[in-house]
Amino acid sequence: MPKHNIDPYSEVIIGMDALREFVVSIWQAAGSASREAALVADHLVEANLAGHDSHGVGMIPRYMRACREGELKLNSHAQLVRDAGAVLTIEGARGFGQVIAFEAMERGIERARRLGVCAIGLRNAHHIGRIGHWAEQCARAGLVSFHFVNVAGDPLVAPFGGIDRRFGTNPFCAAFPREGRVPLVLDFATSAVAAGKVRVAFNKGVETPAGVLIDVDGRPTRDPGALFSEGQHGALLAFGGAVAGHKGSGLAAMCEIFAGALSGGFTSRTETLVTSNAIVNCMLSVIVDPAAFDAPDKDKEADAFVHWLKATRRVEGVDEVLLPGEREDATRRERTETGVPIDMTSWAQIIDAARAAGMTDAAIAQYEAR
Repeated sequence: MPKHNIDPYSEVIIGMDALREFVVSIWQAAGSASREAALVADHLVEANLAGHDSHGVGMIPRYMRACREGELKLNSHAQLVRDAGAVLTIEGARGFGQVIAFEAMERGIERARRLGVCAIGLRNAHHIGRIGHWAEQCARAGLVSFHFVNVAGDPLVAPFGGIDRRFGTNPFCAAFPREGRVPLVLDFATSAVAAGKVRVAFNKGVETPAGVLIDVDGRPTRDPGALFSEGQHGALLAFGGAVAGHKGSGLAAMCEIFAGALSGGFTSRTETLVTSNAIVNCMLSVIVDPAAFDAPDKDKEADAFVHWLKATRRVEGVDEVLLPGEREDATRRERTETGVPIDMTSWAQIIDAARAAGMTDAAIAQYEAR
């Protein structure tokens, strides 16, 4: 049963199995085939379990609006446009990114195992969600991967030294598998925070951290409404802030070009702005079989470095220096046991989306009571 809390904000806490069943039911009611509904549910709930609520079930309302607009195409699959051996070009055609990207990674994994490396240009998929999910798919197959992503036609981030929105949150991700242990997974938006985290703050009615947002005139603000209130046109900042924001801005620009241009998709500019509720992603992924290298001691060397890194003296208040992916793994273990917290505003929006999909109040109630 969802438990309610009023401090610091009202929320429900729902078990991962019940939440997954609910998401499956929503998309089956909307018209998704069972496999599609399952892949979408797996991805969204896993994002919540990992602590990335910005990319979790709170995305359902926007997905549903895009679906009703005809921008999100249900029951679509990855289309192989060109096969050049170690290079594959895949068209997403606005299909569910959770399906398109999964199928693209399946192709890339098979090709990398056969050839040692595979580069995939994935274009025009609807929102592919948390990029670490795809790196983890590769890591489970024992493969290294790195990924450049653009949010095509949906600029929310100001470039370093600028005020106007010019590119998306454009994530970068890389993963290194470790036998018998969780992989090292670096996954971050090139903006100071992901746009979805600002959406969560807006729904909770709390401020964003300092140094994340500017208003329409370029002045620093902590009001998430600068990004999400109707009529406001503020912007996110690139990571690095006033001192090192050129690094985040530069990486975001390369993500835009690698993902949007090299894949055959599109980059953000006035002529390509997406005015619907659709979220369009392009992604350049490079998947590598570690066995293709002459590196028999790679695991030993990686472990030696990890041990040396963690042995550093720590600043006051820090219990442990964390590796990429360790925070997510700890959150995943905790939420698997205790349940997934969802703020009440987002929960109400998800309920409305379920009704829009065609679920009855009686069908919805069985999940509200769990």
